[in-house]
Amino acid sequence: MKRIVFCDFDGTITVEETFVAVLQKFAPEVAAKLIPEMYAKRLSLRAGVKQILQSIPSASYADIIEFTQPQLIRPGFVELLDFLDFQGVPLIVISGGLRGMVEIVLDKLVQRVSNIYAVDVDTSGTYLKVISPYEGDTELVAKVQVMDKYPADEKIAIGDSLTDLNMGLQASVVFARSPLTRYLDEHQKPYIPWNDFLEIRDYLAKSWSLTQT
Repeated sequence: MKRIVFCDFDGTITVEETFVAVLQKFAPEVAAKLIPEMYAKRLSLRAGVKQILQSIPSASYADIIEFTQPQLIRPGFVELLDFLDFQGVPLIVISGGLRGMVEIVLDKLVQRVSNIYAVDVDTSGTYLKVISPYEGDTELVAKVQVMDKYPADEKIAIGDSLTDLNMGLQASVVFARSPLTRYLDEHQKPYIPWNDFLEIRDYLAKSWSLTQT
């Protein structure tokens, strides 16, 4: 494979940061205690997110999905998918949030992405039970593990937060929004700032046309 795009979901595809809002709404006490620890990198995302999710009653899962459904998709996402389709370049969604949240927001666009990697939950018990085949040392969904499944000459990452740092460090090209930009600066990793997906499409169209001439 020549090129592939890996895209975060929450706060990247969506306009608003939805998953953190879900954790704060449905597990307010645990989230208030652990989220600042994760952002300060004193607690791993893997441990913190799992602990918060598994404190939420399974009966709340339907309400979580309903809460998520109205979230808006950032402008230009469909146009980026159209461009990538034309170029024959797959887009993989990798989310540290819940698969159900990703699928309800993407709706019919689920069929337009090549694959979705996210956290699944078992709702058969009293509380949510996290199921994540790609857990890493620090991440509930180790995005680099997913990237490694797809050999390519050029790996492009699109993200916005701490959960996208390892993916960004591994990628050939990174499109970053704040606060991911701050974490990449700390690692001296170059990136391209962006506001909407039209900017990403236009940047890729220009850079790819240059490599073909």
